[in-house]
Amino acid sequence: MIIILILLNVISVSAQTNPIITSWLQNTTVNGSYYMKNNPTAISNNIKANVQLVRYSANNVYVSSNGIPSYPTGPFQDGNPSQAQSQNGIFRFPLNSVKNEGTPVKTTMGNIGLFINGVALFDARDGVSWNNAQQRVVGGPIMGKGDGIWNRDAIVAERVGFDCAKGHPAMGNYHHHQNPSAFKLDKKVIYDVCSLYDAEGLYAINPGVHSPLIGFAYDGFPVYGAYGHKNADGTGGIVRMQSGYRLRSITERTHYADGTDVTDGPPVNGTFPLGYFIEDYAFIAHPGEDEYMDIHNGRFCITPEYPNGTYAYFCTVDEQWNSAFPYAVGPTFYGSIVSAKVNQVSEPVETYTATTSVQELHPEALSVFFGSNDLLIIQANDLIKERMLITMHDLTGSEVAKGILEQGSTISHIDCSLLYDGIYALQISVGNQTFQQEVVIKRK
Repeated sequence: MIIILILLNVISVSAQTNPIITSWLQNTTVNGSYYMKNNPTAISNNIKANVQLVRYSANNVYVSSNGIPSYPTGPFQDGNPSQAQSQNGIFRFPLNSVKNEGTPVKTTMGNIGLFINGVALFDARDGVSWNNAQQRVVGGPIMGKGDGIWNRDAIVAERVGFDCAKGHPAMGNYHHHQNPSAFKLDKKVIYDVCSLYDAEGLYAINPGVHSPLIGFAYDGFPVYGAYGHKNADGTGGIVRMQSGYRLRSITERTHYADGTDVTDGPPVNGTFPLGYFIEDYAFIAHPGEDEYMDIHNGRFCITPEYPNGTYAYFCTVDEQWNSAFPYAVGPTFYGSIVSAKVNQVSEPVETYTATTSVQELHPEALSVFFGSNDLLIIQANDLIKERMLITMHDLTGSEVAKGILEQGSTISHIDCSLLYDGIYALQISVGNQTFQQEVVIKRK
C-alpha cells in the first residue's frame, strides 16, 4: 500500500508552571487492559489507568494512582502468575527538591519513584542475589535469601518476564526498571514479545528532540527519557544521554570496583556472564563531557520544563536504544528522600485540575503506515499527553473509520479492510486543535 502524508496543522502548547504538579497524566474514565498468554486480544481489567488525582500543599504534592498504564500489560512469559493489580496508592513528593549534602542514600527494593502515568519505577535489582554457601542465586520468586553481595540485574536476568513495554508485576505491583519504551521500537530488537502481543509503552524514543519528562524519583527530581541537550546549559544540540557506568574487566567476582574484598560470587561464565550482577559495573567519571551522567545517573541541566535548570535523571540507553545500566535512577539518589506512599493526606491541600489541548506536535510526532491485514497503524514518536481522537473521511467528507490514541500510549489501529482504494483524510483531534494527513490506499 502507498501512503502520502501531508501535515496540515500543528497543535499549540501552553506554558507549564510547576512540573511536579502539572506533568502527571490524569484520567478518571479510561480503564487499563492486559494480555493473556496465547491470546493477542487485550482484555479490560476494569481498573482506571494513569493518575486519578493530584493534590498539593505548600510543601508537598500528593499523587493518587492505581499503578495501571493505559497501554496493555503482559503477558509475562517467565511463568509469573501475577497480573497488574490496583495499588490504590497515594504518593507524596516534595514540592521543592533539595540536594542531599550528606552521604548519598541508596535506592531500595520496590518503588523508588513514579512515572507520570502513575506506574512504579524500580531500580536495577530484582531481589535475587548470590548465596555463596548454597552456590546459587536465591531470593524473590524462587524463595530463600541470598547474601546481598552480588545482586542480580533484573534487566539481564528477567528479560523473558517483561512485556512489550519492558514492564512486569511484583505481587501485582506493575513496574519498570528501565526506559518504558516498547522493545520493538529499539534499533536492535533483543526480545520479540512485541511481535506476539502488540503492547506499547509510555513514550517512543525520538532522537531529534529533547526527551519528555516521564517521571519523578522519590527525592522529587524529574526523570527524563533517553535524549537531551549535549551541554548542561541547553546548547550543543540533542544527543543521547550516556551512562557513566561500564562493565569491569574481571573474570572472578571477589572484590567490588572500589577494591573492597567481599564474599565471593560465581566466576564469570556462560551461566553468569559479565553484567549478570549489578556489581559487575564500575563508575567512570567523564569531566567536561556533559552528556555522560553522574554516579546517580543524572546531571544538573536546562530542560524544556525547567528553563532555569534542575537536577534531572535520564533513562539511559546504548546506541541501539537497548537499556544501559543503571537504567534510570541509582544506585543512589541525588536528593534528600522525603517521598513516601501514605495512607491519607493529613494537611490542607488544593486539587490540581489538568488543562486540555496543550500538546505541541512536531511534524514527525506521528508515523502512519499499513501493517498486516489492512490495519492502518498510527504510531506516536514521542509522549502523548492528551487523548487523541482519530477519524478517517472519504472525499465526500463522510466518516468511514475511527480510533483513539490514549494519553500515555503509543499506538492506535484502524481497520481499513472494508475501504475501497482511493484518497482519504486522516483527522487527528485533541481538545479544540486538529491536524490532518492525507492517506492514499492503493492495493494494486
